[in-house]
Amino acid sequence: MNSLAIDKGRFPPTLWRALEKTGLEPPAILRTAGLPVTAHLDTRITFTTEQIFAIWKAVEFLTDDPTLTLSLIASASQTGYQPAFIAALYASDFRDAIHRIERFKRMGACEKFLTVEQDNEYTIIKEWPHAREPEPATSIDLSFAFLMELGRQGTRQHLIPIRIEYNRVADPNEALKDYFGCPIMFAASRNAITFKRSDLAIPFPGYSPEFLALITPNLASAFAEIEAESSTSERVKVILKRALASGRPEIGMIAKELGMSERTLQRRITDEATTFRTLLTDARRELGQQMLTDPDIDISEVAYMLGYQDTTSFYRAFKDWEGISPGEWRALNVVEPVQHH
Repeated sequence: MNSLAIDKGRFPPTLWRALEKTGLEPPAILRTAGLPVTAHLDTRITFTTEQIFAIWKAVEFLTDDPTLTLSLIASASQTGYQPAFIAALYASDFRDAIHRIERFKRMGACEKFLTVEQDNEYTIIKEWPHAREPEPATSIDLSFAFLMELGRQGTRQHLIPIRIEYNRVADPNEALKDYFGCPIMFAASRNAITFKRSDLAIPFPGYSPEFLALITPNLASAFAEIEAESSTSERVKVILKRALASGRPEIGMIAKELGMSERTLQRRITDEATTFRTLLTDARRELGQQMLTDPDIDISEVAYMLGYQDTTSFYRAFKDWEGISPGEWRALNVVEPVQHH
């Protein structure tokens, strides 16, 4: 029962739009995959690994275009990127960007990225824990291509991997080889892409600690100027709200941004009759409520942005705060706009 609960993931609306842009109609893909033809219209619907693979096999059945992956990458720039990709573009460097993507995938995707560092190599291995058959080629290619786009767009340099490994047999896809620009090993024991470790440290010129505001304008108020706050506790909460999506913020990092020692910050927080842990909880609670008032933000995205490892942990915490689930709170607090005639 537990494994079934874990084996679920979403097929992003942005990807459906990109497929449509290339001439592949979502209903036709779903029909070929043996799934409800309107499944692409419901952003809340989840699929098992088997169903996601069926979608990609249907895509490959409906087109014999060897450049489909590159067409989808090109279409994404017009139809929109996934929130995780957009957020990662505003990371501090390529390593930070990959870390954000990896954390987002742990939020409920059937797939996962494993990273291995050795000597001057940084390898990202793609796995599907619940797979009972090989991952379709287009799905693998697209994942690696998006990682390439993330690195190239983020660093603004034409990064080239050290190598790519596929566990499938060789295919004569010259366009894809030209795109990656590196040796490709077939019949390997894994699906993996390897970068130079030094490439991971290349800064992203577009780095902005305000990047969350790009996902929804409603977040902007959470990033008000720190100087405008009247107390140390409030200043700490502003920084916490800004840093949550990068992982669990540590007090040392907050102290550094405020220009004081960790001991001084701890003393000031204590003088205001609170604790760092309490402030972290308050920041999550306030930012969580703010994001939930926007019906366009999925609850799983809210959990990710608040730094939770999974949606279940967020649900448990929110229920402790409010006594009801995030969905119930949203239903009670989000007022639909009045239509004027």
